[in-house]
Amino acid sequence: MNKAIKLIIQGKVQGVGYRRWFEQQALALELKGYVRNLENGEVEAVIVGTENQIHTIIERSYIGPSCAEVSKIIQVEYEQALDFAAFKMLR
Repeated sequence: MNKAIKLIIQGKVQGVGYRRWFEQQALALELKGYVRNLENGEVEAVIVGTENQIHTIIERSYIGPSCAEVSKIIQVEYEQALDFAAFKMLR
């Protein structure tokens, strides 16, 4: 059964290719949702997938691309599953 979760990724995550890297990871894991930069310097990702897929991307998200420095990831689980057709990187 799929679940949906929002991740707020904090640290040095803008200007280092984090969104593109996250998109590649999400596509490889066959997740749906989106990733985008926030005005406050954080990155927001909403992902829909199985518990195992979500666990895997969260683990990878702490590492990120080589120039990123992730300090914290806030996780907010949605009560209802969200419906996305694919995974997209937003502006």
